[in-house]
Amino acid sequence: MRSNIAHKFGALTLLLFISATAFGAKPSVELRLLGSRTTGLFDKGAAEIVAHDPVTQRLFVVNAFDSETVNPGIDVLDASDPSNPTFLFSIDLSPYGRAANSVDVKNGIVAAAVEANVKTDNGKVVFFDTSGNYLNDVPAGALPDMLTFTPNGDRILVANEGEPSGYGAGFVDPIGSITIVDMRDGVANAAAQNVDFTQFNGTAIDPRIRIYGPGSSISQDLEPEYIAVDHNSKTAYITLQENNALAVLDIKSATITKLVSLGFKDYSSGENKLDASDSSAGSPRIDIRNWPVFGMYQPDSISTLKYKNRTFLVTANEGDAREYSGLVEEVRLGSSSYMLDPIIFPSAVTLKLPGNLGRLNVTNKTGDIDGDGDFDEIYTLGGRSFSIWTEDGELVYDSGDHIEQETAARYPLFFNASNTDNSLDSRSDNKGPEPEAVTIGKAYGRTYAFVGLERIGGIMVYDVSDPYDVKYIQYINNRNFGVSPGPGTVNGTVGDLGPEGIKFISGDDSPTGVPLIAVANEISGTTTLYQFVKVR
Repeated sequence: MRSNIAHKFGALTLLLFISATAFGAKPSVELRLLGSRTTGLFDKGAAEIVAHDPVTQRLFVVNAFDSETVNPGIDVLDASDPSNPTFLFSIDLSPYGRAANSVDVKNGIVAAAVEANVKTDNGKVVFFDTSGNYLNDVPAGALPDMLTFTPNGDRILVANEGEPSGYGAGFVDPIGSITIVDMRDGVANAAAQNVDFTQFNGTAIDPRIRIYGPGSSISQDLEPEYIAVDHNSKTAYITLQENNALAVLDIKSATITKLVSLGFKDYSSGENKLDASDSSAGSPRIDIRNWPVFGMYQPDSISTLKYKNRTFLVTANEGDAREYSGLVEEVRLGSSSYMLDPIIFPSAVTLKLPGNLGRLNVTNKTGDIDGDGDFDEIYTLGGRSFSIWTEDGELVYDSGDHIEQETAARYPLFFNASNTDNSLDSRSDNKGPEPEAVTIGKAYGRTYAFVGLERIGGIMVYDVSDPYDVKYIQYINNRNFGVSPGPGTVNGTVGDLGPEGIKFISGDDSPTGVPLIAVANEISGTTTLYQFVKVR
């Protein structure tokens, strides 16, 4: 099976070919469900990000649920028996800000990224021991959205997204930044510094990097989403999701060394197909095919892998749009406000039909190449895929339409369902399955990528030991489509909805000696453990 995958870099298009074994090899490993803990909270963000401490065999899970009687915090679970993870206690974060957005743990220290009560104010990194005792806190930037320890444990890196409150008079658009927390002198002496993008203000950057907030500078418009660090703890790679770009950080010098555009995915040919409508032929159905559309990769999560002493970047290409007072970029292609160039698209009337591209959500901020008010190219949000890149942003591999094809084959009655209902095709007009989470793990002498699908749910597993020869392994989905998602069905009957964070636990760190993954599911409020075992 050959996949013709196109990646647009300005005028250059790279064509990549996947070998015949890429998606056809019989797997030698698989994920098997072990156990799950439920909060009983539906669509409350009650299990978003999960971290693991190998000494205590505890899981630390971000629980953003907030009510008059319950404060948002971090749920601590006992995972010593992964078939029955049990709740121990919660760490209350209300004294430090509005809520935690991320958590990590290393060397017995739990670090939480806590946003301020006013989103545009600077947040904090708050430290606890694994028993939940407060240790210290240090300042971060505006809206600390993700944090991670470096592999050597010397530092913590925080992605401060700096989302605006809106655009125009009376609104605030803080700068995006990275907080570097130096831990070498111990948690009591932790020292934080912020690294921002002001050096790029007024400079000429790659025009494919999306800078489009009304009145915003480059440093305000760039919004760090997620961070991955190379194996030697020297370089960090930051996704800038809305900007469809990456930033590269030299950790020692605390310097952003480059901004890298990720280019665009060409859905018009080969195995870059998509289902672009939730009402194909007048009703929901599976309709995966090529269209004259470009996809912006816009990754959320990012991980690194090492191959032949080189660092490669692995991204989950979720996609995201801005929607604020003063800026709403997402629009239906069929809208009268979204005019297609009549010369480039002579069949525009047909394309705009609901069963074709009319229902597809696209951006109105990219694609008017000649500035005449109509759109010469069509850009949709996200890549519906996962990708592997070099450090310089060269595309090595993209899964093309494989995720949609596989989920269609496995769940033909629930293809592109959302995480809050079971309706067939309901997300096709948006971002499809929305690959959101990705993590890399080494097991049995191989390297694997675990990709979480936010909407239909489940985990895709790929062998990425050779980034130039990726092999599909498995798709597993602990979701019961026989149950309608809702507040009364999240006490074990509906399964998992909305995987947001994945943590790989090596065999050395696992309580059973067998590699595990822990998955935090945002919509169902469940934290689920799988073992990763050999099957032949």
